[in-house]
Parts: sequence; structure tokens; C-alpha cells
Amino acid sequence: MKRNFDQLNAALLECRSCPRLVTWRESVAQTRRKAFLDQPYWGRPVPGFGDHKARILIVGLAPGAHGSNRTGRMFTGDASGDFLYPALFKANFANQPTAHANNDGLELKDVFISAVCRCAPPGNKPDQSEITTCLPWLAEEISLLDNLQGFVVLGRIAYDGIRTLFNGLLPKDGFSHGSLHQIGENGLWVLCSYHPSRQNTQTGRLTKAMFDQIWEKAAQLLKN
Repeated sequence: MKRNFDQLNAALLECRSCPRLVTWRESVAQTRRKAFLDQPYWGRPVPGFGDHKARILIVGLAPGAHGSNRTGRMFTGDASGDFLYPALFKANFANQPTAHANNDGLELKDVFISAVCRCAPPGNKPDQSEITTCLPWLAEEISLLDNLQGFVVLGRIAYDGIRTLFNGLLPKDGFSHGSLHQIGENGLWVLCSYHPSRQNTQTGRLTKAMFDQIWEKAAQLLKN
């Protein structure tokens, strides 16, 4: 029987399939960062979140050690989210431009946010075996998004994850910022963007103007 989002998330929160990631996420949650010593850390797998009627699925890499691994919500409480949510707000996909905690009133419209890996990895680099183990959670979320029209993938690893889930129907070397692909003949599209990591945004590899153009294009691709 097909699970709903509540059932899926309940199962996800119990996942301990990747020993290295379990050890790391829980160690970070216990030691914490100095700036957040007074805050409890989530320290568990992070579910996807957003509009269950979304036409766009945003796919990232993995929770940040002191961002989502602390707050329990994707792209919340770190520099990547500080870059992502103002862009979503500007494009009318979010009701506010900030995301500090999982109870801050943020609501998404027409987008759902997930990732290829659900536990914070050391150095922000999950092993390929860990990604492979985690991808079925993303596949199940995709199956529950009945109105899905396309994906915005944030980074090459997210692109490769979607390519894997769709059995190689995307070009192997198809990731570049702004590139657009169709997945076979099923009508779904994939729009690529550099990841809004601090490394990319502070070096100018990804600018606000470049990122805004991604969301403008995503909105244009939507069909009623």
C-alpha cells in the first residue's frame, strides 16, 4: 500500500542505514557550534517539505551540519537558505524571504524541497554508496507529488541523483548552470542551477541575478 507523506516521514526519521552519517549527524548535534550552544539540534534525517500540490520539486545535496541538522527543515538556518529563500520569495514561491527555524511561519507555494541525501555528511560530501542508499526516499516523494511538472536541481550531485532515478534518461554530462532537459517523453523537465552554497555565492560563481533567472525560468515553464 502506498504511504502518504506523514507515513513516509515517520519511517525516514527512524532510518539508520548509513553508520558514518548517523555517527556524524549525532556527534554534531551533541557538540553543537558555539553560536548555537543554547539551541537543541535535530540530529536526525531531514524530511522534504513544502506544498504537497507542488508542480516543482527542488532537489539539493544534503542537510548542513549546523543548518538543517540543527533546525530539522531543509535549507533552514544556514547560508544556503539565506540565499535560496529570498529568491523563492521574489519569484512568489514563498510567503517570506527568511528561514530561521521550522516554526517561523514559512510557507511554500507550488514548490517542494528535498535532497538526494537526508543526513548531514562530514565535509558536506556524502559517499556515493550513501546517496544510493538514500535515493529511494526521494523516489517515494516524487511518487506522492501528483501535480509534478519538473525539477530544479541545485548542483551536479542533485542532477546525477535525478538522472539515476530516471534510469539515465538525462544526458550524463548534462549539468551546467541554466541548462534545461526533458526526461524522456514523460513531459517532466529538469532545470539546473549551481548550488547556493557559501563557496559558490561568496566567490561569485553564483550571483543573485543568476539565481533569480533560474526561478523566473522555472515559473515560465509551468503549465496550468
